[in-house]
Amino acid sequence: MPEKHTPQAGDDRAPDTDVVALLMRQHGDIRNLFDEVEQSRGEERREAFRRLVRLLAVHETAEEEVVHPFARRNLSGGEQLVEDRLAEERAAKETLAALDELDTDDPKFMPQLMRLRKDVQEHARAEERYEFTHIRRSTDAEGLANLAKAVKAAEAMAPTRPHPGVESGAANVALGPVAALVDRTKDAVRKAMGKD
Repeated sequence: MPEKHTPQAGDDRAPDTDVVALLMRQHGDIRNLFDEVEQSRGEERREAFRRLVRLLAVHETAEEEVVHPFARRNLSGGEQLVEDRLAEERAAKETLAALDELDTDDPKFMPQLMRLRKDVQEHARAEERYEFTHIRRSTDAEGLANLAKAVKAAEAMAPTRPHPGVESGAANVALGPVAALVDRTKDAVRKAMGKD
């Protein structure tokens, strides 16, 4: 059986010429991973949850470093729009960090996962409605493609675990490389020990 991996920007081989399409595909990947975690058991659930944690962490970091600053600068009401999304992201990171400390077989795991899923889905709908739609309407094709490239670059260097309190682009740039190095080291150790 081929090794499963965390979906990331470009995994479906679609040309990433539109940041909104890229992020919407990732929202779909996140929904699918929630389904996989919910429907699996034991080691399969642990492995699917690891991939979910990683995808959520890199996806949110890229939004915080690229998409939100763009929206803040270029969309009408962008400042408040971004503040609302950052508050949602902070709450989700706190829940995700708490979940990451639990074993997936713990009786508290699934109720917390379902709460996280609801919050993440509401957050994604808000981004799609209030941010993504307006980005697509206000940005030309070249701008959408450049934003997609920037998102992919940010994801390549992003931390792979949630870091509540690090939701701004500036905080991610300042702390992100250190957190990413620590996270990726933990990932490598976990994999070497057969725990991923």
